[in-house]
Order: sequence, then C-alpha cells, then structure tokens
Amino acid sequence: MFYRTAESVSPKHPDKLCDQISDAILDAYLSTDPAARVAAETCGGHGVVFVTGEITSTADVDIAEIVKRIAGDVELHTKIVKQSPEIAQGVNTGGAGDQGIMIGYACDETPELLPLEVVLSRRLNQFIFDKFPYDGKTQVTIAPDGTIDSIVASFQNVPHDELEKLVREFIEAEKLTGKLELHINPAGDWNQGGFDADTGLTGRKLIVDNYGPRVAIGGGCYSGKDATKVDRSAAYMARKIAVDYLRKRKAHEVLVRLAYAIGHDQPLEKTVIIDGKPEEIEGYDLTPKGIIEFLKLRRPIYEKTAMWGHYGEGFDWDK
Repeated sequence: MFYRTAESVSPKHPDKLCDQISDAILDAYLSTDPAARVAAETCGGHGVVFVTGEITSTADVDIAEIVKRIAGDVELHTKIVKQSPEIAQGVNTGGAGDQGIMIGYACDETPELLPLEVVLSRRLNQFIFDKFPYDGKTQVTIAPDGTIDSIVASFQNVPHDELEKLVREFIEAEKLTGKLELHINPAGDWNQGGFDADTGLTGRKLIVDNYGPRVAIGGGCYSGKDATKVDRSAAYMARKIAVDYLRKRKAHEVLVRLAYAIGHDQPLEKTVIIDGKPEEIEGYDLTPKGIIEFLKLRRPIYEKTAMWGHYGEGFDWDK
C-alpha cells in the first residue's frame, strides 16, 4: 500500500459557492416543475457572478435571489436559453442526455463506505467549519501502515493557534496515531476568502465531489444538471450498485462502470468489479427513466449535495 492523500474544501470555497448556486437554481425549478430540463453553470468572483446555461421549464425562478442568498450582494449577469432541440429529441424518447462514463465505488474502510483519507479530510473540514463557517481547505495523508502521516488545515479568519487547537481536538476525538506532521495555515493566517480572494466555477472540484484521487472518475460534472443528464443520475446509480454489491458479497472494495450514448436508453457498458474480479451487472433498470424513478431524482434535493460531496452524506444512493 502506498501513501494516500485526499483533500476537502468548505462550502465557502469559491468553487463550492458556484456549485451551490447551480444546484440551488436546479432545486428551484424542480420545486414547481419536476420535469424541468436544467443545465446551469456558474462562474463567480470579485463581486461578479455569471450564470449561464440551458433551461426548459414552465417554472419562473428568481435567479438573482438565489445568488444573493449564497453569494451576497454581487453584480449578476445571466444568459439562459432553452435546451437545444437536437439534444431534447434524444431525451424526449427516454434516451440519455449525453454520452459518458460513470464510476461508482464503495469500500469497507469506513462506515461511509468511502476511502479513509476522504472521510478524515472531510470530517476535519466539517469539524472546523462548524465553529468557523468560512472558506477553508483540509488535507490528510495516510502512511502505508494505515497511520496518519500528515494533516493540512488552512482556514479563513482562524488564527494559527486556534486552528491548531481544533485540529488536535479532532485528532484526539478520532484517536488518530502516526507521524502526524501538522501544516496549519502554512502560508500564514488569512482573512480574505471566498469570492473576495479568488474566482470559482461550477464543476471544478470533481475529485472532492467523488471518491478522492485514489479512485478514477468518469469526468462529468454533477452540479446544475437535472437527472436526465446521466453524468449525474447514472453516477448516483453506480454508487448505489457499488454499495449493494459490497454488502451482498461482503466485499472489501467494489468499482462500477456504466457507459452511455446520447439518445440511447440502455448502457453500453455495465461492469461491476468486486475485489478485483469483473462481472456484468444484473438486476437493475439502468435506463435514465428507470434510474430517475428508482432514486426519485426529480425532487429538489441537490443544493445539499454541492456542499460536502455527493457520496457518504446519507443520500439515498449511499444506502
């Protein structure tokens, strides 16, 4: 086993602010129009937010109010058009909204069925954020023997000594052992964060959203997309299948691969790899319609997914 490292970013990180705006817009449309077709992209920073994308819906949504709630008083620019009719013609017949490869993963390292380094970096971030709800990053490196080699914590508006105290409280609470080399605000204490310090973009924290750098991802962004986009819905289904197989087979690690073609309803690949041994997935309706109905994905449930990652936070596809 090699060294394993994963990072987490707080919901006030500029990229995560953009993810939340995009998913809050999606939720707002789904609240009154469950059949809404939404692909919302957000870019923000330095007092300006841009929202663009393709939306076809009967709902009327106040995008400015959503942006203000999440990002504060900023200058807002929007450019929203309807979904391309050439894309819609494939989706209207039940086909996938795009091509792509979706990865699902589960392992028995943690109760969340996620890699240990992912869980520890996220829980540390949540522990700090609960007391200091600002922009921040954490990172945990696990040594080959399973102990903790190093921890990084960099948080806005938290003095070095206070931040180190919180990290040590977390270490004690989690009973972590090892070298435990700490890097606390390694570039110095900082007070300018979020959109005041940097720009953000929807979908720029894909590894944080998924399973950490140890596990490959298909590459598609989730946030801002309704469930006809298999980038999102099939990825959630792949996680659900991985969890099911892990429990059913009492496995240590399960990887799921699904692949789709735009406008086609059946997956081109449906592989599950159980402790290194591949086989074909059986017993699931893997059409976009079947996935949407099974996981109830037309509900306004998405803003929460954009805060701490899409897996291991108690969503239906984690159960």
